[in-house]
Amino acid sequence: MLKFYYNPISVNARRVWVALLEKQIPFELIRVNLDGDQFDDDFQAINPLGRIPAILDNGLRVVESLAILDYLEAKYPTPSLMPSEPSAIAMVSTIKTITVVELQPATIPLSRSLVGLEVEPHKLELAQQRVAIILQMFEELLGKQTYFAGEEFTLAEVVAGTLIPSLRLENYPHLKAYTQRLAKRDSWQQTEALPETIEAALPNIREILQRRF
Repeated sequence: MLKFYYNPISVNARRVWVALLEKQIPFELIRVNLDGDQFDDDFQAINPLGRIPAILDNGLRVVESLAILDYLEAKYPTPSLMPSEPSAIAMVSTIKTITVVELQPATIPLSRSLVGLEVEPHKLELAQQRVAIILQMFEELLGKQTYFAGEEFTLAEVVAGTLIPSLRLENYPHLKAYTQRLAKRDSWQQTEALPETIEAALPNIREILQRRF
């Protein structure tokens, strides 16, 4: 059985978790606590970078969330999380790339501020501006569609849809309705971190944000 190494507060891990559930792939959940477990020899043998998520599937090791998603789609193509139309493929790839390369890094200063870490005011302002630009772009790309690629749930939702709900969406009605639709899915409800879990993890979150960024 596929082994999935995760932590419930990790948005990167949640992407993979949602995909596993949506694709109905049997798997074993293996929790990696972020208080040092990621640096233990056993986990370092799986991912020397000490990061989650990671999977082991019949002896094959795959790390990094986007690589894992690509692998799962190729190895377990049914049900598919990728459209077949070229324009829809382009949309999904665009949303995935912008989320990981642009939006997620821009949220880091905001996260640092939220957990009480010092952030230079101009860096915080730049981050807020960048997030606003991306959210407005996503708002327009989504429009009144159910999902980014139309009526079809895809990896765009798996990647962007697990990050967007953590942001302020008062000025983005289409995105707000979109996140409400996603919240009704079983995969979202099964993978949502409980408030007490997040609260208990705050010291580790602060340490990780301080160390890495």
